[in-house]
Parts: sequence; C-alpha cells; structure tokens
Amino acid sequence: VWRFDSCHRLNSVIARRTKGFPMAVKKVALLTAGGFAPCLSTAISGLIQRYTEVAPEVEIIAYKHGYEGLLKGDFIEVTDTVRKNAEILKRFGGSPIGNSRVKLTNAADLVKRGLVAEGDDPLKVAADRLVSDGVDVLHTIGGDDTNTTAADLAAYLAEHDYGLTVVGLPKTIDNDVIPIRQSLGAWTAAEQGSRFAQNIVGEHNSGSRMLIVHEVMGRNCGWLTAATAAKYREWLDTQEWVPEIGLSKEAWDVHAVYVPEAHLDLEAEAERLNKVMDEIGNVTIFLSEGAGLDAIIEEMEKAGQEVPRDPFGHVKLDKVNPGAWFGKQFAEKLGAEKVMVQKSGYFSRSAASNEADLELIGRCTDLAVDCALAGRAGVIGQDEENGDELTNIAFDRIKGGKPFDVTQPWFTDMLSEIGQA
Repeated sequence: VWRFDSCHRLNSVIARRTKGFPMAVKKVALLTAGGFAPCLSTAISGLIQRYTEVAPEVEIIAYKHGYEGLLKGDFIEVTDTVRKNAEILKRFGGSPIGNSRVKLTNAADLVKRGLVAEGDDPLKVAADRLVSDGVDVLHTIGGDDTNTTAADLAAYLAEHDYGLTVVGLPKTIDNDVIPIRQSLGAWTAAEQGSRFAQNIVGEHNSGSRMLIVHEVMGRNCGWLTAATAAKYREWLDTQEWVPEIGLSKEAWDVHAVYVPEAHLDLEAEAERLNKVMDEIGNVTIFLSEGAGLDAIIEEMEKAGQEVPRDPFGHVKLDKVNPGAWFGKQFAEKLGAEKVMVQKSGYFSRSAASNEADLELIGRCTDLAVDCALAGRAGVIGQDEENGDELTNIAFDRIKGGKPFDVTQPWFTDMLSEIGQA
C-alpha cells in the first residue's frame, strides 16, 4: 500500500520529535471513516473526555464524514457543551460526525466525486488542509482501509516535514486487522447478530421445509460469523424447551456455519443438511458474506456480468448478494419449500457499544490521547505479536485481511456439536 522508505522516514521523524520534549499540542482533529461499527460514537466520547481531563486547553474539531470532510475543510467544533455531555455519545451507535469511504491515494475517484481538482495530489490537499486548520494531531477511527489511508497520510506528512502526529484507533466488526488482537466494536457486533438471529430463526416454522440463511458481515474474515453463531448458541443454552408441542432446541439451532477460511464442499454439505431437513423440518445456516465469493464472481464473469467494486477495489457485496446465491444453491439441493435470506450487518454495526467494548475502547482512547500529547504516532491496539500489549503500533505494521483461525477449539467444538465436519 505504501513504500518502506516512506515508513522509515515517518519513524525517523517521530523519533526526532519524541526526543526530549514533544511539540506542544494546541488543536486536535477527529474523524471516523469506512463502514459503521459499534465503537465510533463511544471512541469519540472517550477521546473528548480524556482531552478534557488531562489537557482541557487543547482545542478539538471533528471532520464531518471522514476524509471527505478533511478534504473539504468541513468540520464541527467541539464546544464546552459537547465536552460536558460527551458521556451521552456512549449510549448510541453510528457516528455523530459521519463516515464515508474515501481513499486519499485514489485521485481519479476523488476528482470524479468533486473532492479534489484534476491534477491535485489528494495527500497534499489533506495535509495542507490540516495545516490551514491549525491541527497538530489527527485521530482516525476506522478499519484497515481507514488506517492504511492514515498511514499514507502520515508518511506524506513525515516525508514533507509537516510536523503533525496521526494516531489511529482500530474499528472493524470483522476483527481482521493485523497485528491487533481485538478490534473495537467486534464483540458488540457478535452480540447484536445473535439478538437479530433470535427473532429471525423463529421463522423456521413459517413454512414446511424452511431454509433460513443468516448472512453476517465478513468479506475476508469469518470471525464475526463464528462469534455470532457462538453467542447465539450460548443464548440457546439458557432457554427452556417444550419439544412435545414443537418448541425444540434442535429446530432453533444453527445447522451450518460457513466462513471464507474454510473449504466448503457444497455437495457434501447438501447431503448432510438434507438429513437435517428430513428429520427436523428446517435448516438454518450462518453464512459469512465472503464465503464462496470467488465462486460467485467466477459465475458472474462467465456470464459476462460486470463485478461492481468500490474505490478500494473491493467487490460490492450488497450488489453481488452472496446470501441469495447460497440460498438458491441450497434450496434446490434440499428441496426447500420456502427460503428466507436475512442480513444482520446493518443491525449489528450501528449498535451502541456493549460493556466489554466500552471497557476496551476506554483503555484505547486514554492511551491514544496520551500518545498524541507525547508525539507518538501509530494505531492503538493489543499487539498480538508482542504479548497482546496495548500500545501504539507503527503504521507500517498495520494490514487488513487477518484470517480467522478455524482451528481454535471453541470453533471446532461448535462445528462438531452441530455435526459439521
């Protein structure tokens, strides 16, 4: 995504700035970017509260709609009233300052969207805007795309001696950022996906030979799908059942969990699930939206269809619709008389943070502010390559696409319990 020499220069500049006394921080800017996750509003709250606690003299602004607002110079001032009421933000999901998907190195897309002029270097436009707005520290809150974009910007700032510090926070419900153990908001998303399923799976008796496909977000990583299924099955274990009238745990259970990291033998699974359908009368599948994506893309390209992609080059999964594709494949093979495909993504990702995430986000935002005031750049997270230490991880170590480890006992035990090889 960016060059090693830029990384080296960035780290050299950071090292020079942190020798002795760091530069005084007078103004900081916040932005949230990418898709929503159940941590954004909480993280904004945490940053505001921490600055108010340890450095109340520091001005705070928030760019509206992520990097789009940065390029346009569109921001909100964090007033004394906002500081006083920052705790309220933790009660809500989404992001009060707004998000967008903007890649600062994709000049053609930014020109098309009217965010930069033809011939402009978007990184320079962003850097100059930060200087014009008097910003000393930029806090980015987002996933791997947001933080690799932050890395591009941080490298540019360092290479051209702008003297700004960028400190990122890892947001993604996929929990797939290398080398971060737990991304902010992922625990909440799994819990909310379970709540979604508790109602959706209740539809299993709305028709005979019912097939339910619960599509969970996760383009390249199956962690969220697996964790959602595990949380849902934890809920099942707390319930009482009356099988004599048809209220059985077997019918409400998950019968298959498909993630991108595990091979899916469609024919073998169809044979297994046919037996479940014959015995119980319904089948419920938890499907990661990225599972089997290659097969879907191949089918589209063979048919001469254009595969829609976003500015980062990712396939637009809402256009490809993996859940519907799998629903069609299995419906034919299982002889399903009714098929229901439901997606929990937007329900899950826009939720307010749960207790576990509130605690983790609080520790991360506190450290993010401390690092910013000390002039230490990086992405705040539990560094699983260094004993899960919570620290500021150098931008050049941040990557997306961390695979879910399908050999973990909690996952393999769950598959064994539902009869899936």
